[in-house]
Order: sequence, then structure tokens, then C-alpha cells
Amino acid sequence: MTGFDRFLATFFNGEVIVRYLPSILQGVWVTIACSLLIVVFGVAAGVLLACVRAYRIAPLNVAIVVFADMMRALPPLVLILMVYFGLPNVGIMLSSFLVLFVILGLVLAAFTEEIVWAGLTAVDKGQWEAARSTGIGFTGTLLQVILPQALRMVIPPLTNRAIAITKMTALGTVIGVPDILNQATTAQSFSGNASPLTIAAIAYVILFLPLVVMSRWLEERFVRHRR
Repeated sequence: MTGFDRFLATFFNGEVIVRYLPSILQGVWVTIACSLLIVVFGVAAGVLLACVRAYRIAPLNVAIVVFADMMRALPPLVLILMVYFGLPNVGIMLSSFLVLFVILGLVLAAFTEEIVWAGLTAVDKGQWEAARSTGIGFTGTLLQVILPQALRMVIPPLTNRAIAITKMTALGTVIGVPDILNQATTAQSFSGNASPLTIAAIAYVILFLPLVVMSRWLEERFVRHRR
């Protein structure tokens, strides 16, 4: 057997692929579901926090800043392990899927809050003054005038951050979330062959490459729009 044949037998073993492909595909759906939930919750929560911060209520602002800084500073894997293995000690039992969703959703919310807040502060103050001079209240100005402009500015970095966070769903394998990586590593252990990991890598490329391309397109589009 040549070196190339050994390579194919190790990473592209047809028999192993056929045997474990269904379980890896199940992991694909788990990854998709978890990623969608994380993005919806994380972005919505982050935008809400940024809007609350715009009211400049000191106690709330301090709480939001502390939350955002802590969630951005701590490694997500540490948070996942602390919550999954720590909460049962105080009688709180959460499924591995829920822990992964909550932690990554909060991490994305923290980054989203900072990104959107930067967008809100970047909008020219004249926009605030012009809207308020027409009789629109603070909340109406924020939601109808300022926030739409801020969101248009921050879509590229927000998209990049969302992609980065959703790829972290692979961390769920350490607590047993049956995602792509978990199914692939389990199959690799049972088969003694690396082909399931190859299929997992291909699945990740198929899932996330279109998002990366879309992110690049959005970034170039908004750069051209600002010129």
C-alpha cells in the first residue's frame, strides 16, 4: 500500500463514512439549531442593552459595562464548564444544549452591545438634535432615527462576530452536546479512523463558508457606500 493509499484509508475511508454519516448529519442539524438560537438571542439582547445604555442611567450603565467586559474577557469554555458542572451543586440542572446556548448567547450579547453602542455614539449629534427639534421624544429619536443609522454602520463587524461565536458551538462537545464535532469524535473513537473528522471538517466548511463570504461582501458593500 502506497503512502497515498494509506492517506485515503485514514481520512477518506468509504466504509467508515457510510456507516457514520447519518449520525454526523444529525449533528449538523443540532449545530444549525443552536447557532440560529444563539444569533437571534445574542443580537437581540445586545441591541436591547445598547439602547438601555443610551438612556445613561448610571446604575444600569455600570451593570451593562461590567457584564459586557466580564463576558468578553472570560473564555467561553471556562464559562461553559463552570455552569454545566457548577450549577448542579446548588440543585440547578440544565441540559448541555441549554448551557451551550445560554453561555454563547450571552457572549454574543456582550460583543453585540459594545459594537452597537459604538455605532450609536458614532452617529452625528446633529441627528439627535434635528429629530428632537421636530418634537420626537428621546425614545422615538433613538429607535426611529439613531438606531437604524447605527445598525447600518455596524453590520459588517457584527456579522463577523456572530460567525466567530457560532463556530464556538464546537465547544459543546466537552459537555456532550451532540453537535457535528461530538458526533465525529465519537465515530472516530469507535471506528479508529479519522474519516469522520474529515466529514466534520467538510460540514463546517459547507455551513460557515457562505457566511464568511457574505460577511466579506457586506463589508465591501458598506465601505463603498460610505465613500
